[in-house]
Amino acid sequence: MTSTDRRRFLAAAATAAAAPAVLAQRAASDVVNLAVVGIHGRGQAHIEEFARIPNVKIVALCDVDTRLFPAAVGKVERLQGHRPDTFEDIRKMLERPDIHAVSIATPDYWHALMTIWACQAGKDVYVEKPVSFTVLEGRRMVQAARKYNRIVQAGLNRRSDPKVRDAVRFAQAGGLGKVYRGRMELVKPRASIGRMQEQSVPQGVNWDLYLGPTPMKAFQVNQFHYGWHFFWDTSTTDVGNTGVHHLDVIRWARNVRTHPTEVYCTGGYYVHESDQQVPNFQSGAFTYADGSVVDFEALNLFSPDTRGTDLLYTTDGYITSNNGWKAMRGKFSFRNTPDVGEDGVDERTTRSGFPRTGYEEVPIPSSGEAPMSHFDNFIRAVRSRRVADLHCDIEEGHISTTLAHLANISYRLKRALKFDPATEQFVGDAEANAMLTRKYREPYALPEQV
Repeated sequence: MTSTDRRRFLAAAATAAAAPAVLAQRAASDVVNLAVVGIHGRGQAHIEEFARIPNVKIVALCDVDTRLFPAAVGKVERLQGHRPDTFEDIRKMLERPDIHAVSIATPDYWHALMTIWACQAGKDVYVEKPVSFTVLEGRRMVQAARKYNRIVQAGLNRRSDPKVRDAVRFAQAGGLGKVYRGRMELVKPRASIGRMQEQSVPQGVNWDLYLGPTPMKAFQVNQFHYGWHFFWDTSTTDVGNTGVHHLDVIRWARNVRTHPTEVYCTGGYYVHESDQQVPNFQSGAFTYADGSVVDFEALNLFSPDTRGTDLLYTTDGYITSNNGWKAMRGKFSFRNTPDVGEDGVDERTTRSGFPRTGYEEVPIPSSGEAPMSHFDNFIRAVRSRRVADLHCDIEEGHISTTLAHLANISYRLKRALKFDPATEQFVGDAEANAMLTRKYREPYALPEQV
């Protein structure tokens, strides 16, 4: 983007952000013009979900791989009966004043810049998880949403699942006592990505835009569509990719809206020989100021299949998401009086199971809340203009995504770290604090002031 282009973009953004019509509450009959950015993989689901919502019109598609446009345009035509415009560069797309909202399904390392630019341009935003690539990015996203009065939904979509919402209400209300520990068990087996040689950039792919803020490198298939998940310049590891869904629900169920004070993460890359840089096994724990603990495992190798389990350990039992949400109340079974034999030994101490433990399932009350997709919830908040209507506002997404960032920093430094939730800085640790942000490749830099 030239300096002239940038001035024109910022001027348009300031005008759009100040326009009172954009900030006014909308009726359900008003059409919301939406653009989807990133139409490979998850972006296909964005197209399908938004296309079915009444009075939402997908007017634009944006991707650096222009080879994807014919199929995606055809899908919108089939679903909505009109032909959307296509853009290779989001900055050009954001200059359109008729676009009300932007849905971002790009690689993680692009989420923050695109969200901030969209907010500056007066657009509401749905941004996929993990919302950011660094802790500082997440905070700047929150600042941009607030400064420009934008509705920004974090794509942690389990928050819109009625069964999850019921379980969270039950835990927060003390249905099984106080939650003192949470645990995430994530098993997501992945095959080796192998090794690939450098190749020429495919025709129709803007490799510079694809890499964006990351360092320039030669094209490799292994680092392109989805392959970016396996390299440090572009990946938040599977703790950030998938684990953040579970860490978010655990934090939400514990009713915690702050960061931990300590973190430790270990693990490694095992079994496979490949180009992959990030670990395929991570294990660690977060400790909070009140002494409560959240521990986690993320494994991409063979294991008993828990897939993604959330566990809440309480003073009266536990709540688990494995095979459907269940609340189990613990019971201790033993005599209240000593059972002393002729030899003077209390036999309770020699029999197996002292004290004996049993569990009874406690029904989790249903609120009867009508099902609503995360995308529907976003559009409703776009119409109401109330941040409180969002199931996962960007600040909630930032707090949960920060857990993944802290875990990865600890893993890479190979040591435990102390964190100050108020300042979002590590305590007396310049090396760790340097990893709260990243070096950006111009002109794709995180703005100092949003």
